[in-house]
Amino acid sequence: MTERASPLAGIRVLDLTRVLAGPWCTQNLADLGAEVIKIERPGSGDDTRSWGPPFLKDAEGRETSEAAYYLSVNRNKRSVALDISTPEGAALVRQLAAQCDILIENFKVGGLAKYGLDYASLKTVNPRLIYCSITGFGQFGPYAHRPGYDFMIQGLGGFMSITGERDGLPGAGPQKAGVAVADILTGMYATVGILAALQERHRSGLGQHLDIALLDSVVAMLGNQALNYLTSGVAPRRAGNAHQNIVPYQVFAASDGHLIVAVGNDGQFRAYCGVIEAPHLADDPDYATNSNRVIHRDRLVPILAEIMAKKPRDYWLERLEAVGVPCGPINTIDQTFNDPQVQARGLRLDLPHPLAGTVPSVASPLRLSETPVRYRNAPPLLGQDTEAVLREYLGMSEEEARRYAPAGRG
Repeated sequence: MTERASPLAGIRVLDLTRVLAGPWCTQNLADLGAEVIKIERPGSGDDTRSWGPPFLKDAEGRETSEAAYYLSVNRNKRSVALDISTPEGAALVRQLAAQCDILIENFKVGGLAKYGLDYASLKTVNPRLIYCSITGFGQFGPYAHRPGYDFMIQGLGGFMSITGERDGLPGAGPQKAGVAVADILTGMYATVGILAALQERHRSGLGQHLDIALLDSVVAMLGNQALNYLTSGVAPRRAGNAHQNIVPYQVFAASDGHLIVAVGNDGQFRAYCGVIEAPHLADDPDYATNSNRVIHRDRLVPILAEIMAKKPRDYWLERLEAVGVPCGPINTIDQTFNDPQVQARGLRLDLPHPLAGTVPSVASPLRLSETPVRYRNAPPLLGQDTEAVLREYLGMSEEEARRYAPAGRG
């Protein structure tokens, strides 16, 4: 039986993004088989190449030039070093764009027009081009020309107001997420939008401009909390590790650590009460239904917390799992990668790397039965593919292309 090609095999992507949101999107496309050409500044490249430590280490334990941040979102790509601020560099990128299906950029609004790399300019030479702009605030509105960064968008978008310990308790106050969720989510929305535009192009034969904003993505991510406000007129407040609409659905301290208990319905609450040897709580009208547990959480939760603190974490986990009550440990990241389920799923992988021998990576969560993600190459060194791409795409001679090769690679 003939092996089926990757889902995006044959799709060419010109990547003018840097840092996280854009590279997250383009790595998704690359993992699905698209050929992604990452345009970088000669000499420095993507900002995140230097965002360390930690840096990747070679076989002798010496630090290389490749920061872990950069390595996290740039596999399966080709790096081309061109200076778009020069007429020559901009002209070459325009020629590449004419041969690509998708262009993704995260410059300030209007920032690429002076180089002739804006959507209006490029669609005249490539009407099939799908052009995705990722910005902090979108292409219009009073904030459109402001720079947008993940941290400030988490705050402005309301996310931090509902994240962190609730008022009146130690450590109370707004809190950002432990990873750049605004950037990552925006990269995912950009991926979805691009795939939708590709599907539409099958019908119309034409590309279009995608306007993807960090602020829009974070407001959308508010999910049920947004509707809690929009339907009630009352802004949700921080609940710490508790859930605004479900009780008990939170972290509890055991005698030797912490665990999550996520009771999702009244039947699970009854089973939970049996495990903690407090069946009377499930019969109490104030706690028998979730809506009443939410109303009376300030009375119920201290009772549960006192009981949970008397036994070790694994004691509770074993018994709660046995009766079907959702629960789990709170792992550190090293514990996560040592977890048997994480290992069984192969979520850590290693790719060959020219400076270090191998480089670790986190596997894509996309699991396609017949056309799986293929890990073709590690995140590229700066400009390592410049000559090859210019020859393949623009028909340059070896001598012509060598003029653009980074020092030491010509």
